Amino acid sequence: MKQITITSPRKIQVSVSLPASKSICNRALIINALTQDCLPLKNLSDCDDTQVMQTALSALQPVIDIKAAGTAMRFLSAFLAVSEGTHIITGTQRMQQRPIGILVNALRSLGADITYIGKEGFPPLRITGKNLPNKEVTLSGSVSSQYISALLMIGPTLTNGLTLTLTDEIISRPYIDLTLKLMSDFGAKVKWINDHQLKVEPHPYCPTAYTIENDWSAASYWYEICALSDDAIIQLPGLFPNSPQGDSIVAELFSVLGVESRIEKQVLTLHKTAKKANRLEYNFINQPDLAQTFVVTCALLNIPFHFNGLQSLKIKETDRITALIKEMKKLGYVLTETNGCSLSWNGERCTPDANPCITTYEDHRMAMAFAPACFIYKNLQVNDPDVVNKSYPQYWQHLINAGFHIKEGNK
Repeated sequence: MKQITITSPRKIQVSVSLPASKSICNRALIINALTQDCLPLKNLSDCDDTQVMQTALSALQPVIDIKAAGTAMRFLSAFLAVSEGTHIITGTQRMQQRPIGILVNALRSLGADITYIGKEGFPPLRITGKNLPNKEVTLSGSVSSQYISALLMIGPTLTNGLTLTLTDEIISRPYIDLTLKLMSDFGAKVKWINDHQLKVEPHPYCPTAYTIENDWSAASYWYEICALSDDAIIQLPGLFPNSPQGDSIVAELFSVLGVESRIEKQVLTLHKTAKKANRLEYNFINQPDLAQTFVVTCALLNIPFHFNGLQSLKIKETDRITALIKEMKKLGYVLTETNGCSLSWNGERCTPDANPCITTYEDHRMAMAFAPACFIYKNLQVNDPDVVNKSYPQYWQHLINAGFHIKEGNK
């Protein structure tokens, strides 16, 4: 197994060209593919998840392997349900353990032809595309916003449009709103009818020249680096004021963890301040991908925390709650899980590993969130570092550019 050892610099002054937003890229690719006479998209990410989506859409093969790309599995399943031909969509072993039954049931209620090849409720799927005659569907909003976005994006292509009713608590709502914005940008007519119901008119997408914003989720790791460093000035170009990305909340949250930021002419500048909260409580129901960043940052800054709204972490690339508990213990922090939806740290410590080595569990965000711990734990080791290719292939090179020393080896 490949392994790296990371050593932090004493001072950081760097400009970093972040990858384009994976969330926007994959939505824009699906919408563009559903648009007649579509135009090329600008600033597409070169991350694995986006490349998988591009490859699948450029030539719809009989068997489509989306590897570990959960977004691609959800979005393409809906896309294939309204596209000509019969296709099998599959992925990695972990992908075949990630549930998709809620989305399949919703698509079937619209009239889709989908069968399970293996275990009921899980990929791989055999999908035969057809015109979907029904227009009303109800599903839980408490599991994954990607199910909702997948359905919404095919709505304009349905003969009678789509009325989508969501039950239970809605998680990751900013991601739904992001989908609505992109759909509207491409000419669709879609809106919230009320707090739990959306309506999509049967109005086709329009060819649109579209430039994709850089990724606020990726920016979160540079906020973490700034917070944990002694002295840092970091510039991140290509981020928009009033961004539709839900993870842009990272700027507000880190303002109480010692990082001040400002945007001028689409360049975000971060610098270290003396400000530091005594405790942080936050509900990550709308920004679950930021949870790992804040768990690591707060603990290493010795800031007790209580984070809830984390239920979707259990069906990500790994069970992120369990992974965080295990890996933070290696660093000497004892976390507490409650009801599968919250994590807290009250200051309890244990003896850290003499030479901590972080396991990444095939999860890009585990690698990127734990790497800045090298400010506290000298010569920190990270296993399987190439998992960052899923969303941020240049991450390690960008750390090197910022003055970090990274030594490669094998375990």
